[in-house]
Amino acid sequence: MSVSTRVGERGDMADVDESEFTGLAQRHRSELHVHCYRMLGSFEDAEDTVQETFLRAWRRRETYEGRSTFRAWLYKIATNACLDLLAKRRPEPATGGEVLWLQPYPDRLLDELVAQEDGPEAAAVSRETIELAYLVAVQHLAPRPRAVLILRDVVGWPAKDVAELLGDSVNSVNSALQRARAGLREHLPASRQDWTGGDEDTATHDLVRRYAEASVSADIDAIAEMLREDVRVSMPPTPGLVIGRAAVLEDWNEHEFAEMTGLRVVETAVNRQPALGAYQWDETAGAYLPLTVDVLRIEDGVISEITTFHADQFPRLGLPERLPADYAQGES
Repeated sequence: MSVSTRVGERGDMADVDESEFTGLAQRHRSELHVHCYRMLGSFEDAEDTVQETFLRAWRRRETYEGRSTFRAWLYKIATNACLDLLAKRRPEPATGGEVLWLQPYPDRLLDELVAQEDGPEAAAVSRETIELAYLVAVQHLAPRPRAVLILRDVVGWPAKDVAELLGDSVNSVNSALQRARAGLREHLPASRQDWTGGDEDTATHDLVRRYAEASVSADIDAIAEMLREDVRVSMPPTPGLVIGRAAVLEDWNEHEFAEMTGLRVVETAVNRQPALGAYQWDETAGAYLPLTVDVLRIEDGVISEITTFHADQFPRLGLPERLPADYAQGES
């Protein structure tokens, strides 16, 4: 009998060694990482919390009795690990509405999760619940209602299972879910983004291309034509949320964006949204070095939000650490 069969049918951990246990747990690493990422909003915190989840699971392996699936048992431990972290050190969202600890999640990792053959993970990375706007909205919820919302509406758990995990009644869970859904609606955009990433997205692909070209030439006027009137721009972990085209352009002019030279961009995708990794020429290095990552939200044919991340996110997103001197804009 295989270890997965023993654990799945009998809940018997007594004769499972550490390597077997690790192999069984690792099958669920990717989806647990996405779950923790939704709870925490930070890729790095999610990574640490998954490690903590596996450590707790191994130490408490005798508590697994087989009444639920091994996957569900790991979800319970991961959720509690997230709640413990949030109770210890998670700050409140900034007054402007931005989430300072927000980090991007590379599409390539989401694609790997969807490609897994074990089914239920695919539903956990639906576009609407991994976009940055959703992540930001979720971070405005208190930790326990946040957990209820994610477990019920994203992971698909029944109320009784969530109640058991949190030590609450089913009525309390249902009430928390209603409050969380209402809170989520307060922070979510009114409409969905115009992006699937597929070849059929010709108009949005064209908009991203034009944004890339205007960024390379630091053409603020051209970019302005692509922005919605009430566009929102943030740059976590730097405080500040700039709202409105006029305010955004004023901010860019103050930071002398139009004076920047030696720029190149590489298109990528994060959180199921189009993104651009920007590089700037460095004479000493003799190469274009990482500058920022712009993640775009596109609605009704215009850019409604730009979330800019610092250069430290490049390695995680699979972007080159540098571009050669002869790099021609637009090459793949």
